[in-house]
Amino acid sequence: MSISIPTKIGFGTAPLGNMYRNIPEQEALDTVEAAWQQGIRYFDTAPLYGAGLAEIRLGKALQHHSRDEYVLSTKVGRLILDEVEDTSTRDLGEKGGLFEHGLPNKIAYDYTADGTMRAVESSLKRLKTDRLDIVFIHDPAKDFHGDAWKDVFQTAMSGAAVALDRLRDEGVIKAWGLGVNRVEPCVMALQQSDPDGFLIAGRYTLLDHAEALQELMPLSLERGARIVVGGPYNSGILAGGEHYEYQKATPEILARVENLRAACAEFGVDIRAAALQFSLAHPAVAAVIPGASRPSRIAENLALADAAIPAAFWQALRTRGLVSPDAPLPNAI
Repeated sequence: MSISIPTKIGFGTAPLGNMYRNIPEQEALDTVEAAWQQGIRYFDTAPLYGAGLAEIRLGKALQHHSRDEYVLSTKVGRLILDEVEDTSTRDLGEKGGLFEHGLPNKIAYDYTADGTMRAVESSLKRLKTDRLDIVFIHDPAKDFHGDAWKDVFQTAMSGAAVALDRLRDEGVIKAWGLGVNRVEPCVMALQQSDPDGFLIAGRYTLLDHAEALQELMPLSLERGARIVVGGPYNSGILAGGEHYEYQKATPEILARVENLRAACAEFGVDIRAAALQFSLAHPAVAAVIPGASRPSRIAENLALADAAIPAAFWQALRTRGLVSPDAPLPNAI
């Protein structure tokens, strides 16, 4: 099996979990409907996003549409508990207070086979659906200090991966993989198991792609694994924001972004269009999922993905060392 996505631009639902701000319910639902009306048929979510809030909102928004017409992915590795806590002090590791406006339910790590089955069952209920197409193991190499992540990763491989393999073999799900912010665990998963692909946030972008190109992208092509690119704007820094990796961007990152912006200004290119089209150009990439929390952003992202960009721009980026010489470049005018 392999990850199959019907549209090159998908919808990442982290903002629906009240990421960074308290999004009105109707605005969230209208944003999903705007995506549907404009042809988007791939939706990615996770229990982590607002402690179940994003899944609940997505399920509510999609319940009136035919389940056969869209591809749905969610994640396992975290269980949403009935207990509540102060969301302003919730420990999400590097993600800090990202979802402090989400639901107050406690979130527990669980990468075991049993925890995976419980997570799938809970997600199905929140999403108001009878099946999942793709299930990603969420961040088994993140939020842990030093080399501790390797122990967590192995637990995920011996627990969650085995359970998802079984669900795929039984036809309950179509595909599984990792949903991560790091390249190394994806390579390790391909060496140890049989994932169908990966959702990688921020690691195959216009700003950050060198490490992925070294081993992961070639190995994925060889194995038939597909890549879904999350965070194509690197937490917003490539879309006019101040965040990179969920934190305020460092002076080094700001300087690199400024160089990219200068090239974009020279050729009259919107940096967001360059970001989306760069990620989509690699043959291993199945889709890119920029997040959106307002209906107007949907049309904007779709237009950016199709915007005309001159070939001279891409060559300038390569000549100036702003993109790797190994990175496939988009077919440009």
